[in-house]
Amino acid sequence: MVKPESGPNQGLNMADVQNQFDSRRIKIDQVGVKKIHYPINVKDRANGSQRTVASVNMYVELPHHHKGTHMSRFIEVLSVHRHSITTSTIPSILSDMKARLQAEAAHLELTFPFFMEKAAPVTGAMSLMEYTCALVGTQTGEETDLSVSVCVPITTLCPCSREISDYGAHNQRGEVTVKVRYKQFFWMEDLIRLVESSASSEVYSLLKRADEKLVTERAYDNPRFVEDVVREVAVKLMAEENFTWFSVAAENFESIHNHSAYAFLEYTRPDGPHAEEGPLNGQ
Repeated sequence: MVKPESGPNQGLNMADVQNQFDSRRIKIDQVGVKKIHYPINVKDRANGSQRTVASVNMYVELPHHHKGTHMSRFIEVLSVHRHSITTSTIPSILSDMKARLQAEAAHLELTFPFFMEKAAPVTGAMSLMEYTCALVGTQTGEETDLSVSVCVPITTLCPCSREISDYGAHNQRGEVTVKVRYKQFFWMEDLIRLVESSASSEVYSLLKRADEKLVTERAYDNPRFVEDVVREVAVKLMAEENFTWFSVAAENFESIHNHSAYAFLEYTRPDGPHAEEGPLNGQ
C-alpha cells in the first residue's frame, strides 16, 4: 500500500481544476475575494499618519477559456505587499494581481474608517468623528485608474418646511459621498471639510447644551435641499483644478417621511489627467 505524499511537496501533482478549459466561452468581468480585513496606514495631517483597518475587495478579469480563478493567490499578493499598501504602490499591487492570476485586468477596493479629532463649536469639547473612506484602483493593460471617496455625515434643514411653517422646521441627518480623481496629493481632511461646509450644519460626536443651541440655529439659518447640497459641493470641487473628475451623492434620512431624499451628479474636467498620487501615501 502506497502512503499518501506528505511534506512541503504535497499536492504538486494534484489536478488544477481552475485552469481547465470552459466550453461556454463566456468572459467574467470580475472574480475574486471580498471583505478581507487588513491593516493599512493613512496619512493624517494632525499626526502624520493613522493606523486603520480596511475591508479589501480584490478581483480580476477571467478569460472565457478558464473555468475558474485561484482564490488563494489574491491573499498571497496581499501578504507580499502587507507593509506597503499605499496609493503609490497600488499600481504594482494591481500588476502583481494580473501576473499571478494571468489576467488582463485587475481591480482593488480598500474601504476603511478615518478618524478626525473635532472640537465642539462653542465649548471646544473634543471628540473623535469617524468618516468612511475608500480607495479604488483598476488596471487594464498598462492603464491604471485611481479614485478616492469620502462619506461624510451632515445635518440638513428643509427650506420648504421653514418657509411654510409658523415656527420651526424639520431637519434630519444625512450623508454625502464624494468620489474624486486627482492629479496630486491632497489631504483627506480638506475634502471632508469641503463637504461639511456645504450642509446646513456639520455633525459632531460630542455637543454640550451651548453647542447644541448653536448647531440648531446654524442649521435654521442655512436651509438645504439635497439638490442644494450636491450643487454646493460641486461648485467648490470645480474650483479645485486638482480634481479631474468627481461625483457627489447626497442622501437625507428624512425625519417626517418614510423614505430618503436623494440627489447625484458627476463632472469631468475637460482634458484632465488621471490621478498619480493621493492621500493614502502613508509610510
